[in-house]
Amino acid sequence: DPIEPIPQTERIEVPKSMLGRGETFALRVKGTSMRDDGILPGDVVVVQKQDMARNGQTVIALLNGEATIKTYHRKAGMIELHPANDTMTPILVHETDTFHIEGIVVGVIRHLKR
Repeated sequence: DPIEPIPQTERIEVPKSMLGRGETFALRVKGTSMRDDGILPGDVVVVQKQDMARNGQTVIALLNGEATIKTYHRKAGMIELHPANDTMTPILVHETDTFHIEGIVVGVIRHLKR
């Protein structure tokens, strides 16, 4: 899984500047698919909950029951989810797939190891 929920017992300080209008939530990144955009394993992404996205926005999406973080692109009626990692290929969303945008990534929180 590329992302995981933050346990309810863990508290995360989110800067007010990352909190827009509406509901936000946080997820921990597990994979390297967005590394070239500076989103690394162990990072926490702050997500504004919404079910629509514009081209080029980084989204949290559910694809066939699996949560993923990718850059959203829609062209000619097709949806593509692009990784920011040149060793990985874009995911094409087909009509037979179950697809839903959970939200837009609005910030990244990283704790540096001491």
